[in-house]
Amino acid sequence: MTRPRLPFARAATIVAAITGVLLAATSPASAAVPTGRYVALGDSYTAGPLIPTQTDLNCLRSNRNYPSLVAASAGSSSFADVSCSGATTNDILNGGSGQLGISVPPQVRAVTSSTALVTVQIGGNDIGFSGIISECAEASLDSPLGSPCKNRYTAGGTDQLQARINATAPKVTAVLQAVRAAAPGARIVVLGYPAILPDSGYGCWPVVPIAYQDVPYLRTVEKSLNAMLASVSAANNATYADVYTPSIGRDACKGSGTRWVEGLIPQNSAAPFHPNAAGEQGMATALLATLNR
Repeated sequence: MTRPRLPFARAATIVAAITGVLLAATSPASAAVPTGRYVALGDSYTAGPLIPTQTDLNCLRSNRNYPSLVAASAGSSSFADVSCSGATTNDILNGGSGQLGISVPPQVRAVTSSTALVTVQIGGNDIGFSGIISECAEASLDSPLGSPCKNRYTAGGTDQLQARINATAPKVTAVLQAVRAAAPGARIVVLGYPAILPDSGYGCWPVVPIAYQDVPYLRTVEKSLNAMLASVSAANNATYADVYTPSIGRDACKGSGTRWVEGLIPQNSAAPFHPNAAGEQGMATALLATLNR
């Protein structure tokens, strides 16, 4: 979701993680997935920064992210992945710049009237994901006790992060309406975000440097963001794909062979606090299941 300054990460063994999705191409269930033109819109959770192989360094986009896996499984007649690390809803509608400062056209421009499937994963950067992570980590440096981050964002009786989520809802609506206008017959699927922190308990400071009492708060924030995306999807004739539920137990506190999302210092090839290859494979599986339903 964010425009990260990325530490060196050890190369990950990703063949086993990807095999499960590639095998889905031979399953009769994939017949329900649209096989026409597929366009993927989104931020870095879609793009897959630092997951080999990076095919666009300006957008830090991997050819083994979930759109690429789904396109291969579905046998899409044509495929355009225009996701870009750091993207917001504004970048989808109006364009912006990538990690190298090179301009990026509006992502929605890739959606044509002949498009059969559009996936959208956006909103994290609109609420300031990068700043939230860095500020909450900094607030926990002295001690893992207490809830310094929650105290900061709820000072004065207003939950600033919930207010940001509320303000992002009409922006996501505008994206879905623009996609529908560009491709009236397309199937539109909005993906939520996978679990970054454990679905229960108080985290794993200092591996994930979030204070113990801040973990439940930030977990609630992510669930609220996903709930907003689901609600906006339903209101705009789009399908919501839940990638949070299948990611429970695979958060950044789990072992390197289990987690879908890396921590502050990745042990698999991925950006900090972003999905690794297993996470992208997991989101691909969840998306295929949603399409088949």
